[in-house]
Amino acid sequence: MLRIENLHVDYDRIPALRGISMDVRAGEIVALIGANGAGKSTTLKAISGLIKPAAGKIEFNDQPTAGFAPEQLVELGIIHVPEGRRIFPRLTVEENLKVGAYAARARIGEKATIDRVYELFPRLAERRKQAGASLSGGEQQMLAFGRAMMAKPVLLLLDEPSLGLAPILVEEVASAIDRFHDGGVTVLLVEQNAELALSLATRGFVIETGRIVLTDTGPNLLNNPKVWTSYLGQEDWEVTTGGEHRAPAASN
Repeated sequence: MLRIENLHVDYDRIPALRGISMDVRAGEIVALIGANGAGKSTTLKAISGLIKPAAGKIEFNDQPTAGFAPEQLVELGIIHVPEGRRIFPRLTVEENLKVGAYAARARIGEKATIDRVYELFPRLAERRKQAGASLSGGEQQMLAFGRAMMAKPVLLLLDEPSLGLAPILVEEVASAIDRFHDGGVTVLLVEQNAELALSLATRGFVIETGRIVLTDTGPNLLNNPKVWTSYLGQEDWEVTTGGEHRAPAASN
């Protein structure tokens, strides 16, 4: 579905992406993890047309996307939920949702889609007439997800959806991502919370200073000692009698 080859992005001649290559297959949840400043958000912005690559190629469903404006990529079904929610604070919940359906492909069946959003996120239905600014952080994230649903995504780009949320709300975010996936949406997930991302992911890529340094299935990365020590904050790996490493047991 999505193919990235030798992608370079510079900010004021300073390299941000240094020739990354990766792919996302239809029906997957793919995680892109790495430290702050590694190039995760830059990758999503390049895919959604918000920044122009210096070199390399991006293809969506075998179609090169070079020269496409962001709104044209939305029409193709590439929907980007940026870091920080970015809802419209003065618009009501319902008005925010309707903004998500501005593309021609999304306006077909708009009422049915908004009913589905309210079914999945009952708190949004309860607050449909409230201003976006009056919502809690978790509710604003649900609104950002709902607005993305209104756009009828084929490929959903999620940038740090759990950032700043309490643990109980992080669980709701994970549930919402699963709902998108169960509905047939392919997901590319950028997350500082690597454990959350890899627990959801079919496959994952690890990015360091603008380069992809590791790729594997989500479960394999979640049990990789390098990933644990570098990105999951764990250094107390146990060594089994066979010489293999094992992740520490989760505490209850």
